[in-house]
Amino acid sequence: MKKPSKDNEEYAIVLIDGVCRLCQGLTRFIIQRDPAGHFRFASLQSEIGQSLLEQGGLTPDGGDTMVLIEKGKYYTRSQGALRIARRLRFPWPLAYAMIIVPRPIRDRAYRIVAKNRYRWFGRSEACMIPTPDIRRRFLS
Repeated sequence: MKKPSKDNEEYAIVLIDGVCRLCQGLTRFIIQRDPAGHFRFASLQSEIGQSLLEQGGLTPDGGDTMVLIEKGKYYTRSQGALRIARRLRFPWPLAYAMIIVPRPIRDRAYRIVAKNRYRWFGRSEACMIPTPDIRRRFLS
């Protein structure tokens, strides 16, 4: 898949930590609940992931385990996660109600999980290799 252009924003991009098993599971979770194919994916460690981070003014070591790019805007931490949930198949859009929780509280919980993700869920030596039927959802 080609790098998205500013003229082609019909889908959102989720950048994930490609070696984090929690993040790989999140990717599979999203794909299974996004039959319309609204989301595309790239690893934070990939060339395109690095380029997209740079375009958004984010650094690869900024502590974000997931970044959502939607209509040219970048969403990180809990805001990104909730915006993703909002676009998934029912009942997941109901989780967007958590947006009423003050962002510092939501982001603190996000940071605790992000900080401990390798210890709790493990780390792969390589990025997830998608099956052929979902490979089209990954940017390269």
